[in-house]
Amino acid sequence: MSAPVPGSPPLLGKVAIIGLGLIGSSFARALREKSLAQVISGSARSAATCALARELGVVDVADVDPAVAVRDADLVLLAMPVAATEAVLRAIRPALKSGVILTDGGSTKGNVVAAARAVFGTLPAGFVPGHPIAGSEQSGVLAGKADLFARHKVILTPLPESDPAAVNIVRQVWQSMGAEVLEMPVDRHDEVLAKTSHLPHLLAFSLVDTLARESENLDIFRYAAGGFRDFTRIAASDPLMWHDIFLGNREAVLKALGHFTEGVSELRAAIEQGDSETLLGIFTRAKVARDHFTHMLAGTAYAKTMKPKNIEFAVQPGGRLAGTFRVPGDKSISHRSIMLGSLAEGVTEVSGFLEGEDALATIQAFRDMGVVIEGPHQGEVRVHGVGLNGLRAAPGAIYCGNSGTSMRLLSGILAAQPFDTVMSGDPSLSKRPMERIAKPLRQMGADIQTTGERGTPPVTVKGGRALKGFHYAMPVASAQVKSGVLLAGLWADGETVVTEPAPTRDHTERMLRGFGYDVQVNGPTVTLRGGGKLRAMKIDVPADISSAAFFMVAASIAEGSDITLEHVGINPTRIGVINILRAMGGDLTVLNEREVGGEPVADIRIRSARLHGINIPEDQVPLAIDEFPALFIAAACAEGRTVLTGAEELRVKESDRIQVMADGLTTLGIRCEVTPDGIIIDGGQLGSGRVVSHGDHRIAMSFSIAALRASGPIEIEDCANVATSFPDFTGLARRAGLNIAVIERV
Repeated sequence: MSAPVPGSPPLLGKVAIIGLGLIGSSFARALREKSLAQVISGSARSAATCALARELGVVDVADVDPAVAVRDADLVLLAMPVAATEAVLRAIRPALKSGVILTDGGSTKGNVVAAARAVFGTLPAGFVPGHPIAGSEQSGVLAGKADLFARHKVILTPLPESDPAAVNIVRQVWQSMGAEVLEMPVDRHDEVLAKTSHLPHLLAFSLVDTLARESENLDIFRYAAGGFRDFTRIAASDPLMWHDIFLGNREAVLKALGHFTEGVSELRAAIEQGDSETLLGIFTRAKVARDHFTHMLAGTAYAKTMKPKNIEFAVQPGGRLAGTFRVPGDKSISHRSIMLGSLAEGVTEVSGFLEGEDALATIQAFRDMGVVIEGPHQGEVRVHGVGLNGLRAAPGAIYCGNSGTSMRLLSGILAAQPFDTVMSGDPSLSKRPMERIAKPLRQMGADIQTTGERGTPPVTVKGGRALKGFHYAMPVASAQVKSGVLLAGLWADGETVVTEPAPTRDHTERMLRGFGYDVQVNGPTVTLRGGGKLRAMKIDVPADISSAAFFMVAASIAEGSDITLEHVGINPTRIGVINILRAMGGDLTVLNEREVGGEPVADIRIRSARLHGINIPEDQVPLAIDEFPALFIAAACAEGRTVLTGAEELRVKESDRIQVMADGLTTLGIRCEVTPDGIIIDGGQLGSGRVVSHGDHRIAMSFSIAALRASGPIEIEDCANVATSFPDFTGLARRAGLNIAVIERV
């Protein structure tokens, strides 16, 4: 069946969807695109997910109470984890109207039917179990796609009690979404899926986990060919969902695993005995079968080639920003929530976690050291702390990706452990200085070595060293160095005292106190004594002011703009960007100030304004060190000259941000002069051109917002690393009013 003819009445009145993850949100999007329902209602456990689904237009209404969502619904789709089926059915049963059609999208059917029998006794005539054979390693409401089910199979498993009319309507809905609908008995479904879906996932999870625990795991993954990546791709799927599936379909999975084990044993014996004939027979049969399946599945969306891509941004000139929105969680706080949560006693629950690559590198580091971490899923993470003495040696080198925060703070933690560790990073991180944290740690008694004359990664930390507290007067202001020394002080004998020459972000001190650790702050000096304990806590990560800075500048320079950024962290050590923009004539209003988990947050309203150049006060430089690429764009659009001094730290970030920004601004027609510790920018008319970000996420995002005042398009090369700090930057920028496109080049 094709979609309804335009202008014809929808197939259904109200459809309710319980669970707004990949399947549920894709179903809702397809309902809307195909005009299959008059009203789309949704429910999710998180109020934030419900709000986001409404904001995106995925659903018309949403509520955390599923009973509210299903009231007066003609059709209800259960799209939450199968383990929750019985509880959800009990919750919604009193609210279901007579004659409602009840279906689901679970990967197992036997336990879904059993849950329905436990709740209803006699199954409703409108109960039609189903399973769309479509998915992705991505999850959450943002992962949904209206065409997810197109050219894919949906298996219905109608029961003797199922009304044929209800079965037909469910079939029509899926067919209208472009799916091929099949039917089979419940037991047969679970047996087939155990072999074709559940077993491959089980093997992929097992293989990746086994190899990840080997001592040379980094080389294994670095040199893996396409076959390895293709097979293990599915190990990136949602662990909680597959945990439920394997337990829910236990007997069929064990049976399938038994058959596979027999086949592997036969293959092993053939290799051991040099049995060429048996080996060739196995391989030939497999190839013929695979070719047959490939032919059958031709034209479907199951397989995609995996080729490296270069991401570029293309931004059209002009536009204005409007709306109210929230940028991703603070990266600095996200890092620290995982670190301190891992070292605490108990389970730390984190919401608002930034799911960028840098923070994910920190999660992986602690997983490698034996910490159980659930998530992240839509910003929520649960960290099962092991205490200050519970970390275990990683099976190989800890890979920090592009995250200097991970490496420098981990240096302090690892300096006190009983085991040896090596930390490595990507090419960008491998050029960044690590001696600034290694030197004070050696003064505490650590055995830590950097590489080469410049003191760069890899960093080698020898375990089993007793640390002693000391007073460290920092020669250069650095929150990462301060934090690394304080974290080492948790294990040190006596007091660890750090005095900084200028204020830097104090997230570590605040969070340590939140975890119950005694930290004393007296002006520029921070003191703690080793030997205490950390107690698990709940952490709500504020929106990252560094990410918000791009939109603060964008709204300031684009005429007619008026935006409000919600729940932004306004830690006094981070508000340099607000102070500097105001000094330049910016119109920024801080609203609804409050404190969440020890961190001050607020909503910030920004309206366009005529900016003017200033001499940036040096006392503001440490308070805005990550925001200067965006501020350079503000300076380029301001009247007059802007002068920055005392910012040599910018030269040792992901790139030499002073030189790279100067090169890009010059390309766009702005006069600027680089100095040893800063830059001089004369405001003017931004032109059109192609700039290179050098893989620096903040450079890429800064030149994106520059297009708002440019005379022509701006193209930005090498933008893949934007995901390190702002995974949905382009999506949010488009929703705010920026005309930005993403170009993927092989």
